[in-house]
Amino acid sequence: MAILDDLSGYDFEDVMVDVFRRLGYENVRQSARTADEGRDVLMEELLEDGTRRAVVVECKHTDTVSRPVVQKLHSAVATYDYDGPVRGIVATSGRFTGPAREYAERVGTHCDGGVDLLDGRDLRDLSEEIGLDLYNGRIEVLCTETLEPTHPLEGPEAPLLEAADAVDHLPLETELSSSGVETACALEPTVTVTARTRATFETSVGVIHRVDERDAVVIDGTGVPSMAPDSARRLLGADRHRRVDLEGATDGFDERTRGRFGRTESEYADWAVERLRRHHTTTVGYTGDNNVDYEKTCAPTSSDVMVEAVDAVYVPHVTATCRLGSYRYVYAYHAGGPTIEVSRNDFDACVHCAGAGEKTYCPNCGSINCPDHTRTERLEGTPVCPGCAVTERFALKRKYFYDEANLEDFRERYASMAIHEKAMENPAGVAVGVVLVLALTLALASGLGVW
Repeated sequence: MAILDDLSGYDFEDVMVDVFRRLGYENVRQSARTADEGRDVLMEELLEDGTRRAVVVECKHTDTVSRPVVQKLHSAVATYDYDGPVRGIVATSGRFTGPAREYAERVGTHCDGGVDLLDGRDLRDLSEEIGLDLYNGRIEVLCTETLEPTHPLEGPEAPLLEAADAVDHLPLETELSSSGVETACALEPTVTVTARTRATFETSVGVIHRVDERDAVVIDGTGVPSMAPDSARRLLGADRHRRVDLEGATDGFDERTRGRFGRTESEYADWAVERLRRHHTTTVGYTGDNNVDYEKTCAPTSSDVMVEAVDAVYVPHVTATCRLGSYRYVYAYHAGGPTIEVSRNDFDACVHCAGAGEKTYCPNCGSINCPDHTRTERLEGTPVCPGCAVTERFALKRKYFYDEANLEDFRERYASMAIHEKAMENPAGVAVGVVLVLALTLALASGLGVW
């Protein structure tokens, strides 16, 4: 057990909270760290008949644990205020003396009123059994599951192709035949902490505010805890059940990376508790017995927030890229099998103004453009963006061409056109001219007295 030597007694309690929570115990929490009367960790277990039993735990980070410690916990179990059966556990990083084991056997183990014993060897076995690894005196989150990175019937490039298909005049098979689609999958560690906040706030006039809410806090598991991206949170809320083993999950991607959880489960849980305390803190107004209006800030305490579950899973963040002409397009999303939450879609953004909405592809340069940045190529009658087109005025109207060759070709055609054909190169100009001629004619007729 040298790996636990650097832990303090309080650190060892944190470790045990992680272990018991992963073993399936519910409402696992640490008692106040002063005058705990031998009750370091309190939790509940669901029995086969559907009833609940409280479990009181004493944690001892010492080389040996003797009989008085077991006796003290037995007394704490007997006096614990709980509406139902209660049993006890003494957990140590070291070993138990013979008299300590004899006393535990006499009062019974894993039964109401009894006391179970867990020594250092038991803790190592339990940690391996539930997928936890003791390192540097802490329990690292070891996760072996991820949400499905791809649709079970499609490849990783399918969402990009579907997004690109919404762009007008984009022949995908032709344009992507040379460059193709490159895909990368980053497995991002996330932790979902589910907790119940229950608090009642009273004054001399009675209850002024109550909180009874169950919340799920989805945390970015890399580095310092923070809220996971919105797309990942929405995905976990909808598809938490779509999970697969890590092994082979990212086969088929060109690049694959996997992040490492940066904190212990207890640290994630503590962070979520503090965030929920702030979330449920509110200021309420009430009228006192003296008919004077007051305000009171109602802030739940840490003990008002009971952590029910800490669930770790990787969320795939897929990035698919392709090159069209002079432009590189990215389509990125968090994936959960057939469900995706898009975090970036370059196919829905005009390269000139980033505006969303209907888009048209320019085969001349590979740009994707909104209607304000789309023109019609005069010679071929296909879309072209004003950013790459060659322009010249004909019949006082600007015309757009793919290149100088098309412009020169049209010049020759324009030179051979009849006068009315040239005029039709600018119908709006012709209409304005006709209106002006009519207006001038009327003005002249009025001036000469001709009606």
